[in-house]
Amino acid sequence: MSEPVLLKNVDVADGHLVSTYEAGGGYQALAKALREYTPDEVIDLVKRSNLRGRGGAGFPTGMKWGFVPKRMGKPTYLCCNADEGEPGTFKDRIIMERDPHQLIEGLAVSAYAIGAETAYVYIRGEYVKAIRRLEQAIAEAHANGYLGKRILGSDFNFAVHIHCGAGAYICGEETAMLESLEGKRAQPRLKPPFPAVAGLYASPTVINNVETLACVPHIVMRGSDWFRGIGPDKSPGPKLYCLSGLVRKPGLYELPMGIPLRELVEEHAGGALPGRKIKAVIPGGVSAPVIPEPGLDVRMDFDSLAAAGSMLGSAGVIVIDDSTCMVKVATRIVEFFHHESCGKCTPCREGLNWVVKVLRRVEGGDGAPGDLEQLEMLCKGIFGNTFCALGDGAAMGLRAALAHFRDEFVAHVEERRCPFH
Repeated sequence: MSEPVLLKNVDVADGHLVSTYEAGGGYQALAKALREYTPDEVIDLVKRSNLRGRGGAGFPTGMKWGFVPKRMGKPTYLCCNADEGEPGTFKDRIIMERDPHQLIEGLAVSAYAIGAETAYVYIRGEYVKAIRRLEQAIAEAHANGYLGKRILGSDFNFAVHIHCGAGAYICGEETAMLESLEGKRAQPRLKPPFPAVAGLYASPTVINNVETLACVPHIVMRGSDWFRGIGPDKSPGPKLYCLSGLVRKPGLYELPMGIPLRELVEEHAGGALPGRKIKAVIPGGVSAPVIPEPGLDVRMDFDSLAAAGSMLGSAGVIVIDDSTCMVKVATRIVEFFHHESCGKCTPCREGLNWVVKVLRRVEGGDGAPGDLEQLEMLCKGIFGNTFCALGDGAAMGLRAALAHFRDEFVAHVEERRCPFH
């Protein structure tokens, strides 16, 4: 991939304005889709591109669109998940702040494909600048005929609404987000039925991530073969990687899917800070199990990371160096999940509370023999027994920390202190 695709406008002056977007070829994909493709042909195009969701699960986007039933007598809705609550993740915020029309065009083309006339962008309330930029972009798109009635002279009508969340991590889970959109307490729903059949207001609903939707106009303009030519065949396309932590050049990087994690961290992000060595890397936001330094040659795609015992998730890459206590890292991560648990299911609500108490005791130098075994038992009770993946993420992360850095946990218990202080 020799040129930026998703980030081509982020450093352009006034890149958030419709005039700048149009000058760079913006909204041509929408015009092409309306002029040359039927909705089913757009779905087929996205299926052939093998675009997989960039929000974390990696589900094939075209397949998800194809699940929407036809002629149910109910409206079909499109929801954009812009909550981005995963610590270490900031890719969607950059798109919305600096190139919001890319998202709006992606929404419009996607809505045309699935037969939706209404879309909701569910965005976290803390993203004030992104919200204002999106509001401005929606107004500009309306004024220029890209939103509203009979778009570009076609029979396609489409409106986009912004819904601001209140900072709850659980709203990143698609069905909890739907509950929040409906004005209810944000808690995951039991599936089935899946949102494609009974989602928002019990109507067919497609939920896609900001980055996923931003890929759609490029696929329409350049074709599915072009998209599949970037990265591995099973997980193709350009990808946004969020680099943070103890690294020389943190930031947002656009590179092909499947780049080796070591190359991403050491070459593009400059490696560890002066005088330090990389100990481990979290590859996909704090839900993703940590990968120790010897495993950094793994490729950054869904299948390779799954085979390595972790996951791509939101591609929030957090670098940890040799000055960092892994017991402290594990404690802070589980504290986050415990705080953000919606409380709906007992294994997550009670199990994480118990895990936090044990971890705080171990980190504080008050650990007892059997604490580590108790943590492993609790992880076993949480994993796979919850409504959503929040509890699973906490359990997987702690299991990985215990497996790869057990000596640090043992030292805390036996020496009754943190060896890094």
